[in-house]
Amino acid sequence: MAVKFRVPLVARRIDESDRASSPLELLFDLTFVVAIAQAVAQLVHGIEEGEVQSTLIPFGLTFFAIWWAWMNFTWFSSGYDNDDALYRITTMVQMVGVLILGSGVPAAFEDGDYAVLIFGYFVMRVGLIAQWVRAASADPAHRRGAVRTIVGYGTLQLCWLARLLVSEPWGLWLSVVLIVLELAVPLWAARVGDPGWNPGHIAERFGLFTIILLGESVLAAMTGFQRSITENGPSPELTVVALSAVVTLFALWWLYYLQPSAEGLALRRRFSYIWAYGHYVVFAALAMLGAGLEVAVASSDGHSVIPPWVMGAAVTLPIAAFLVSLWGVNAQLMPEGALRARVLLPSAAIAALLPLATEQLHPVGVVALGAIICAATVVVASRDQLSRTADGGPARRDDRGEPG
Repeated sequence: MAVKFRVPLVARRIDESDRASSPLELLFDLTFVVAIAQAVAQLVHGIEEGEVQSTLIPFGLTFFAIWWAWMNFTWFSSGYDNDDALYRITTMVQMVGVLILGSGVPAAFEDGDYAVLIFGYFVMRVGLIAQWVRAASADPAHRRGAVRTIVGYGTLQLCWLARLLVSEPWGLWLSVVLIVLELAVPLWAARVGDPGWNPGHIAERFGLFTIILLGESVLAAMTGFQRSITENGPSPELTVVALSAVVTLFALWWLYYLQPSAEGLALRRRFSYIWAYGHYVVFAALAMLGAGLEVAVASSDGHSVIPPWVMGAAVTLPIAAFLVSLWGVNAQLMPEGALRARVLLPSAAIAALLPLATEQLHPVGVVALGAIICAATVVVASRDQLSRTADGGPARRDDRGEPG
């Protein structure tokens, strides 16, 4: 089908029932596979070298850059994607920026040098701001919000470039301030009008990014499996850890999709930013789990220099963080939803405490129990959901909290 070069970029209807991720969005997501893989690989290296604390800060900063770049594009595309040639080209510019950003991840971890990463962000922002300029000129109903977004992101991008001139540790604190301001821009813009995103589309996009992160965990576990086989050959311990990794990832995927996020976003749009921003922890926990699984698989022979409790904690603490944050992001959006505190929080507490029993259970036992906890949580959450459905379920309420 022929694609027009330029079509007015106006807001799409928010009630499109058949709205789904476009091929361009799926292609865009592939660039993040590379960037996330770089961050996970660096975190694995830090854990194996015993430099966990010094690695967590660059991981947090680089993963924020990756996640926020994806968020910016996803939210805009949900409201404005018209798939003309100019939109495709500006999206391609953002893809180039993400690839540059990903190539700068190793330097950020190893040398604390964020120059390449920030330059990649600059390239990405050129494409994003160009799209917002088009929206501001073609969509008078949402022009004020678009202009605020342009001013906010443009000003902050100049600040990020200036951050390169600031030495550490002041550079770190400036980064934290700029991150807070980045998060404030969409809230500031939304005060003059809803940007017009589609609830079903947003829920699908977040679900697909969850699958990308789970895929990174599968890749990380496979990498560890290959390393262990090459260096030490197969063993019962390796088999247990590998199977535990598969069970854990499958269970977490199951839990994520138990929650009807699209329905919650449609009914309570005012909580959408809490839901979206909270996903930083959900996504980061999955990325950290990937690193932990690679370390656990590669170290399952018992000859690793990593303290045993670190190996167990690298798997079970991300599981705990995922369960807590998954409940947290949905607590306001779907207070009567499938995932309730009494199901997820006890499981998270047990997972978080498991590393304390590493000496008695062995790291392989800790990883295996982590998988069992995840599987058991799926069973309990599913039964809880089915029992409430059989009873008729709670009355639905609209965005004002009134029965609907």
